[in-house]
Amino acid sequence: MNSNSEIKSLLQKFVLNQCTPEETNEVIAYYKKNKLTDDFPSVEDIQNLLGEMPKMDQQTADSIFASILANTKEEETVIEISPKKSNFRKYIAIAASVVVLLGIGFAYQKNAFKTQTEQKFDFKSTDIVLQLENGNTQIISENNKVEVRDADGNIVGNQDGDKIVYDNNSDLEKITYNTIKIPYGKKFRLQLSDGTMVHLNAGTTLKYPVKFIAGENRQVFLDGEAFFDVAKDKKHPFIVNADALNIRVLGTHFNVSNYPEDAATDVVLVEGSVGMYRSNEEFDATTNTILKPGFRGSFNRENAQISTKPVITDIYTSWINGSLTFRNMTFKNIITKLERRYNVTIVNKNEKLANEKFNASFSDESIEKVMSYFNDIHGINYTIKNNQILIK
Repeated sequence: MNSNSEIKSLLQKFVLNQCTPEETNEVIAYYKKNKLTDDFPSVEDIQNLLGEMPKMDQQTADSIFASILANTKEEETVIEISPKKSNFRKYIAIAASVVVLLGIGFAYQKNAFKTQTEQKFDFKSTDIVLQLENGNTQIISENNKVEVRDADGNIVGNQDGDKIVYDNNSDLEKITYNTIKIPYGKKFRLQLSDGTMVHLNAGTTLKYPVKFIAGENRQVFLDGEAFFDVAKDKKHPFIVNADALNIRVLGTHFNVSNYPEDAATDVVLVEGSVGMYRSNEEFDATTNTILKPGFRGSFNRENAQISTKPVITDIYTSWINGSLTFRNMTFKNIITKLERRYNVTIVNKNEKLANEKFNASFSDESIEKVMSYFNDIHGINYTIKNNQILIK
C-alpha cells in the first residue's frame, strides 16, 4: 500500500468484508506496523460504511462484540498522541473505530457471524419446526416421544406427542432461546422451565428461553396466538412481547392474539391481573393499563392506543378445545382464519363479501360443515376441490 487512496480503498473493502485473505492480512499488518495517521478513514467515513452492512440481531451483535473485545485484548497496541494537537479527540475516535473494524475483520475470519438471510417459514407446510439458537432446526412429529437437546447435545427437555416439557435442572447459566413454529392446521403445547404452560394456535411462532435465569425477567416473544397459564413468581415478572406491545404478569391465565391481519393485538384475561404497555416503555403500574379478569385489552396498531371492555372470555379461549368463534368479523378476516385453522387455500371472487361482518361459532367442525353453514345462512356459493375452496 503506497498511497493514501489505496489504503483507504482497502480499508473500505475490509469493513465491508470484501477483502481477500491476502488483503485482510495486509490491512492487519499495516495497522500493527504504522502509527495512527491521516491514512485512516474518518469517523464519518466509517459510520457510512457500517451503514452499508446488513442488519443483524442482538444475539449476533453481542457475539461479535465479545469477539472484538477478546481480539483487541490479544492485539493491544499503544498509540502515543501528543496532547498539543488540536484534533486529539478526533484521532482517539478514529483509533477506536479502527479497533472495531479490525475486530469485525477477525470475527469474519473466525466465522463469528454470517450474512445469510434466514429462510421464511412456510406456515402451509405440515411440519412443526423447533429452531435452536444457533439456527439449526428440528422437525417435531406429534407421534414421537423423544428427548429435546440443545446445540451441544445436552438434554434440555422431553417431547411427548403434542407437548414439550423443558427441564429446570439443566446446567445452563445464560439465557438461550429456542423458537417453535406451528404451521396451519396444527396446535401445540409447551411447558417452559418455570412450569408455565403455553398453548400455541395454528400459524404461531414463539421465541422463548430454554431455561429462565435467576435475576432475569421471564420474557417470550409471540407472533400469532397463545394461551398462557403462567407459573407464579413474584421475583421474576413474566413478559410476553407481541411486537409493539408488552404484556406483564406475575402469575395468571390469559390469551394473546397477535396475528398480522388483525387491526389490534388482543389480550383477554381469565384470572389474575395483567399489565399492558408499549414495548419501548418501562412498566409503570400507576400509568399503564391494568386488566381485570373478564376484560379484553386491545392494542390498536395504528395509533398505539389501548382500550378495554368486558367480554365473555370463553369466546376467546375456546380454540384450545377445537372451537372456532367469529364476532363482528369481516369475511376477508374470516377467510384468513379458516385457512390457518384448516390449512386450506380460499379464493374469494365475491368482492361484496370481503368487508361484510359476521357472527358465528363452531365446535370441532370440518371445513366442509363450516362452509355449508355460510352457504345455508348467508347464501355463499362455493366449491371445494382437494385443499382449495373457490367462493363465487
